[in-house]
Amino acid sequence: MPEALPTDSIIEVQGLVTHYGDTKVLDDVSFSVKRGEIFVIIGGSGCGKSTLLKHMCGLIRPTAGAILYQGEDVAQMDETQLGVMQRTIGIAFQSSGLFNSMTVGDNVAMPLREYGDMDEQLIDAIVRMKLGLVGLGDAQYKMPSELSGGMRKRAGLARAIALDPPLVYFDEPSAGLDPIMASGLDALILALRKLLGLSFVIVTHELDSIRVIADTVLMLDLGKIIFLGPLEEAEKSQVERVKQFFERRPDEFIAQRNIV
Repeated sequence: MPEALPTDSIIEVQGLVTHYGDTKVLDDVSFSVKRGEIFVIIGGSGCGKSTLLKHMCGLIRPTAGAILYQGEDVAQMDETQLGVMQRTIGIAFQSSGLFNSMTVGDNVAMPLREYGDMDEQLIDAIVRMKLGLVGLGDAQYKMPSELSGGMRKRAGLARAIALDPPLVYFDEPSAGLDPIMASGLDALILALRKLLGLSFVIVTHELDSIRVIADTVLMLDLGKIIFLGPLEEAEKSQVERVKQFFERRPDEFIAQRNIV
């Protein structure tokens, strides 16, 4: 039986193990995310970051371990229970995940229409409010193709918070954005946390963003946690792989051959 969830935590991962075939992708991963926290997951390509995020969202099941979300083990839920749970979380995708055939407003309204029981007038008001919160108040009737990359990310975030979830998962929010757009998205994440009391679990490799938004940093390497703690401790860590990340140093193999 998994241990009880601490009262100040919104989600806790306990002893998570995952295999893809014979390959162990996550190896005894355990941590908790506090309410109102911005929890950032980092690590090299293929270290298990996205796999861990998918487990926490209930999109894939682990080989072993527990994922306690508001007292319930996501790893043991059936399809009906998972559907109910997923209505209470927000997921913002790396590519924004917007449907190009629908207006921005209809994209944001989609979870309201799918999961809610409300009339179109109320849905329209909520859509306008959520788009206003992310600075897209005039984009409701535009198509996603009319938006810049940063605006699409913000529209995806508006959809993620449409149902007022307490917890939002964000996969690579700054990927593909120029520094100004990325900085604006960082500021928006901080503002939404303050305004709505949201908790965020964010997968990213963008060092500038990490230094602005992160409360707690978890670093994976070969499926294991090699660092877990506050951002300020991560930047002072003597763990070589963590130091390498925060100092932006290339691997020795690449550095020795001047392939940079």
